[in-house]
Amino acid sequence: MSHVSVAVIGGGQAGLAMSWHLRQSGTDHVVLERNRVGHEWRDRRWDSFCLVTPNWQCRLPGYAYSGDDPDGFMSGSEVVTFLEKYAASFDPPLREGVSVSRLRRTGNAFELLTSDSRVTADQVVVATGGYHRPAMPRLAEKFPSGVVQVHSSQYRNADQLPDGDVLVVGTGQSGCQIAEDLHLAGRRVHLAVGSAPRAARRYRGRDTLAWLEEMGHYDKSVHDFGDADEVRLRANHYMTGRGGGRDIDLRRFAQQGMQLHGRLLSVDGVSLTFGDDLARNLDNADAVAEGIKNAIDAYVDRAGLDAPEEPRYEPVWTPGVPVPALPTEQISSVVWATGFHRDHRWIEVPIFDGRGYPTHDRGVTSCPGLYFLGLPWQHTWGSGRFAGVARDAEHLAGRITQARRRRVTDGVSWLAGTPTETYPDLEWAA
Repeated sequence: MSHVSVAVIGGGQAGLAMSWHLRQSGTDHVVLERNRVGHEWRDRRWDSFCLVTPNWQCRLPGYAYSGDDPDGFMSGSEVVTFLEKYAASFDPPLREGVSVSRLRRTGNAFELLTSDSRVTADQVVVATGGYHRPAMPRLAEKFPSGVVQVHSSQYRNADQLPDGDVLVVGTGQSGCQIAEDLHLAGRRVHLAVGSAPRAARRYRGRDTLAWLEEMGHYDKSVHDFGDADEVRLRANHYMTGRGGGRDIDLRRFAQQGMQLHGRLLSVDGVSLTFGDDLARNLDNADAVAEGIKNAIDAYVDRAGLDAPEEPRYEPVWTPGVPVPALPTEQISSVVWATGFHRDHRWIEVPIFDGRGYPTHDRGVTSCPGLYFLGLPWQHTWGSGRFAGVARDAEHLAGRITQARRRRVTDGVSWLAGTPTETYPDLEWAA
């Protein structure tokens, strides 16, 4: 058994950002990564994947994008290279291929059971993000056995699916981009449209995200909104970085032959039934996009900026009478773009709420010495992205340093008020 001051679990952008700060403060630590650096970008993205955020937003502690296309969008392989170069720039104490199957408090330290050994640590940072297990709805069980089904994390390209119509379920960023990928490959696509919002890629001469950053949107705390729990569950606005970045207009896809439907409600082995909410979902997505433009217009006027005028969006297609059912035999394959479940069952410390979400304040949990980093909307909109993880890592590094000083000064009194016995084996809802 080895002991370190801090154990960082996860070697993605969040874990590496944390390690950089710990290096700067001279804190002995280890970064445990189940696979390889960049695994999520390397093995769970489709071939044509590109970041939605522009390259200039790719900035980590002590390292930032320095290429010749700051307004472009990195492909998945380029993100992997970016992270590998970041790791090489400061040589973190990284142990790849080491998974953690158990984390618990024992005595005055934390104990980690890994695939390599047992590790104890004074403090622990869980930097595994929030997307762990593919969310496959029970409806998937209702499809005939001959229909090929894949989750968005397993989709690579149109060629991996058999000939015939493809149903894509879900219109978050992944669902819309995969539907476009299949559409551009000449496949007949049926898209079950949900309530995800959309945003224009560019407006009034700039990328929309550049406007939002200048307007301070990335600085807004999750607690600046009415209900933090609901904000954390919201789907991201769909757009794409493909081809230099562009809008995703589902109405235009429909005009070009893509079949749009409302939410998928049921599968009975003979037919698929959809809701009658297609028109409402498209209208709501458009309203969000236009609302963002309204906010930009107001900002331009307040600041007296010289930004070119731009005509507003006009729908190019509207739904007709809803098609309530589709024969199952018409579908050869399904891509489930239905997101992910969190999976923290390996953490045997009672810090989770009834939905399995770790309760925290900017990543600091109620258990002294245990932190989370890289969660979506952990503190701001950018917390789970390159855009904001650096700031969150800096905040936690400060808290870790303070705790180390108290531990040195007061022994282990900073742990007062917390149980010192080993927690029993517990299963926590994901």
